[in-house]
Amino acid sequence: MSDQTSNKTFQLNAIQTGIYAAIVAFLTYTMIFGFRKSYTVCTFDGMAFWGLGYKTLLVLSQMMGYLMAKFYGIKFIAELKRLNRYKIVLLLVGIAWMAWLFFALIPAPYNMVFLFINGFPLGMLWGVIFSYIEGRKTTDFIGAALAVSFIFSSGFVKSVGGWLQLQFHLTEFWIPFATGLVFALPLLFFIFLMEKIPPPSSEDIALRMNRTPMDAAQRSEFIKTYLPGIIAAVLIYCFATIFRDIRDNFSADMWKEMGYLNQPALFSKTETPITLVILILIGSMVMIKNSFKAFMLAHFFIALGFIVAGVSTYLFTKEMITPYWWMTLVGLGLYMVYIPFNSVYFERLIATFRFTGNVGFLIYVADSFGYLGSVSVLLSKEIFKVQLNWVHFFSNSVMVLSVAGVFISIYAARYFAKKWKQIARL
Repeated sequence: MSDQTSNKTFQLNAIQTGIYAAIVAFLTYTMIFGFRKSYTVCTFDGMAFWGLGYKTLLVLSQMMGYLMAKFYGIKFIAELKRLNRYKIVLLLVGIAWMAWLFFALIPAPYNMVFLFINGFPLGMLWGVIFSYIEGRKTTDFIGAALAVSFIFSSGFVKSVGGWLQLQFHLTEFWIPFATGLVFALPLLFFIFLMEKIPPPSSEDIALRMNRTPMDAAQRSEFIKTYLPGIIAAVLIYCFATIFRDIRDNFSADMWKEMGYLNQPALFSKTETPITLVILILIGSMVMIKNSFKAFMLAHFFIALGFIVAGVSTYLFTKEMITPYWWMTLVGLGLYMVYIPFNSVYFERLIATFRFTGNVGFLIYVADSFGYLGSVSVLLSKEIFKVQLNWVHFFSNSVMVLSVAGVFISIYAARYFAKKWKQIARL
């Protein structure tokens, strides 16, 4: 076989592997989401404890679990080895699902502790799943497919939860466990398929660097070297996480406030087009071989996302667009900011600056502060008794922080561009 034929065969195999990994990663994380967010379709009307709404307490409890997982994950995911990862996935999902069983069996408000127990193991899973796909020349596309899974799955899981509630007349407390039952067997199958993804090739390693566990000294060196840029990136991600979580956790409440009741299909109707647009935008970056150019393009997408979210919200407040278009466009804008950090941003950062390590470490640094911001905002709203409904609270905040997000995105792009030029001169 000639060298040219061998190269074509290799390229074809790389494309096939990328498509296979993208589909399997997308479906695996969609199944995992079935154990996470179906309870948000419920409103728990009229329930309050200690002066706080019961649903807000549930969201805060689960988010505290995520938060603790993200800080712990900085070390755990950074040092994760590649053997027996499927056992880790099964163990973590199993704990999360059993937490929903006890949530249904234990009366309120004591059952809220099981939201924390559910959130902690689920908060570890993103890094485990991403470790299967990072460090490849097709990672941009695979990572985009994986990342958009929680846009699609957020709406899909809520639609499943809403359907179970309407069809089987389940109480709001049993919906999360029942939803997990729907997703359990498919998850086992897709975990099996994840284990069949081949490791990165020698060309992948040459282009994107070898991805290895990072000890404390390596993590510290990386943070010190790029501290101002990492702070800017974490701030941007905090904004995106705060508003994505509010929209994700309280979209049912917002739809209700806007006059849309008992329409579970709405969740999938808004999230599906967002999923497709984001997949095309971010996935197309796989065509850019130069990692520095792709890294700068990621900053452009992030700034544009803030603009889309801010402008669409302004138009909604002036009644120039409908609630449906607002929820779709503000979701698109926020995910244009959020998704790059979970797919291509840190992937291309490592490749640009030729640093040996792994993406999971950086994602968990950003995630830990992102969830800290989300918890802080929710607590502030409840503790200080801010008298705004979710629609007003969300829309007013998005407009203000979208402006700040654009400026910080510009700063981050300028900082990393300057840093890259300094290295290029050496």
